[in-house]
Amino acid sequence: MTSFSFVLEIDGVEMASFRKCTGVESETETIEYKEATKDGRMVIRKVPGAMKWSDITLERRVDESKALWEWRKQVETGDIDSARRNGSIVIKDSMKKEVARWSFDRGWPSKWTGAELDAGGNEIATEKITITHEGLFRA
Repeated sequence: MTSFSFVLEIDGVEMASFRKCTGVESETETIEYKEATKDGRMVIRKVPGAMKWSDITLERRVDESKALWEWRKQVETGDIDSARRNGSIVIKDSMKKEVARWSFDRGWPSKWTGAELDAGGNEIATEKITITHEGLFRA
């Protein structure tokens, strides 16, 4: 696969394409406790604790769409319940065929970062959005 894109779907609707995506990960906290064996030797046991998920950060080229900005504004104005949405990060190949999908539950945009503006630079203007959520799974 030489060319692919990342797509953000919210409630089943494709919202935007992205050039970079980080934070698609889950982790189980580890709980350690000490235990004495029958012969009196101290050992440390490790058992699984609570699940936690990283925030997902997506970066894309700035265009005329305000969809991400408007989604973030819901949080800024205090309408967090309406801002919480189920969504997916979808990897598509060069033929726009779905290759992989990770879905998240009750996500909301906790951060939006606009482009670094430099008239003398030749970088592409990008925006970033960070999505905080309550669960991630491979669909």
